[in-house]
Amino acid sequence: MASVFESSLSSSLSSRQTIAATAPSMADSLPSINFGFDELRDRMSKFTAKFDAFIEQGRKRVLEERNQFRMNIAELQEDQRMKKKDMEILQHKTNTHQQMMSKEAAEAREMQAAIASLSTQRDKNKSTRDALKQQIAETQKEIDARLAAQRAHSQYLESQSRFNVPELDFWMQNLCLKIEGAGQTDRLKFVYTHIDEKNWEREAWFELNIGSKDYDVRHCRPKIERERIDRVLERVNETRDLAVLLKGMRELFVEAMKS
Repeated sequence: MASVFESSLSSSLSSRQTIAATAPSMADSLPSINFGFDELRDRMSKFTAKFDAFIEQGRKRVLEERNQFRMNIAELQEDQRMKKKDMEILQHKTNTHQQMMSKEAAEAREMQAAIASLSTQRDKNKSTRDALKQQIAETQKEIDARLAAQRAHSQYLESQSRFNVPELDFWMQNLCLKIEGAGQTDRLKFVYTHIDEKNWEREAWFELNIGSKDYDVRHCRPKIERERIDRVLERVNETRDLAVLLKGMRELFVEAMKS
């Protein structure tokens, strides 16, 4: 049954193809229309060329602008780097200047302290100088007074020397006395003999200090109590009579020899 169907279908198809080949085409009956594809193709080609040129120019412009932008960025970065370096240099100079200012301020404070110390020392030295000037003036007055007293005493001794020499010779003969040097310019040594009744040659002596205003006995042989010597010296310094000293010391030596 299937074979019968297939044969009938193929026969119908072949008959249709034969009819279609013999029948006239409807497209052949339509009027011919010129759409201008060639002109359109030419215009499209020109447009494409212009568009490609526009795109190429745009691409070049974008590349140039990008390169210029990069160059501008590089210049800006270089400027920023230079400015940063300048700022670092300026900061270093500022720090150095501040350090110098601090150092100068410290030196100024030290100088002010030194000036104040020197001013204080100057005032102290001035006070000391004034005090020393006053002391010098007072000392000079005292020296002048002593020089005047010494000159007066020297004049007195000079006026009395012409009387003392004969008197001294008299006492040297009568008191068995001789005068010697004591090894110093301001001392005299008075030596007595005929003191001891058992030995007339035995000596007794004392050293008289004549360098000061008042007479003073420093050493003697034989030993005599200091109080007794001071009593004799007190009378001598009151009267300024050397004979009192010579007689008084001889009497003390005689008593000492007897004891």
